[in-house]
Amino acid sequence: MRVLIQRVSEARVRVGDRVTGEIGHGLLLFVGIEEEDGKEDIEWLSGKISRLRIFNDDEGKMNHSVTDVDGGILCVSQFTLFASTQKGNRPGFTRSAPPRVADPIYERFVAYLGAVSGRTVETGEFGADMQVSLVNDGPVTIWMDSKDRE
Repeated sequence: MRVLIQRVSEARVRVGDRVTGEIGHGLLLFVGIEEEDGKEDIEWLSGKISRLRIFNDDEGKMNHSVTDVDGGILCVSQFTLFASTQKGNRPGFTRSAPPRVADPIYERFVAYLGAVSGRTVETGEFGADMQVSLVNDGPVTIWMDSKDRE
């Protein structure tokens, strides 16, 4: 699994005229899933994300997690995080799990992240054409891959 994490002051997902998820300050997560992703990937990423200290303390240092600052979490499925751009100019997405595989993994990730963080996780709509608006705070953007645990 790959997750692009953005610290935001606000974020919203729309599908057509309907808002499917919205938060104030917190984390916007773009989540990409490979076919072999499973429970271990979900648990590792959920733990790291819920404890990730990227919110400022009173001295302006990144010492607080999303739970410490009572922040929101908005999670958006993003199969393009596994784009292959090595050949030609059109990205390939063969590493991305097909929807029948990715959707249940994504749903388990959202549920587990909510349980671990103690937060309600807002979401987009899996497989839909979504419009995501955000205000990146900092900017702070962090990339995590459950297969590359630095």
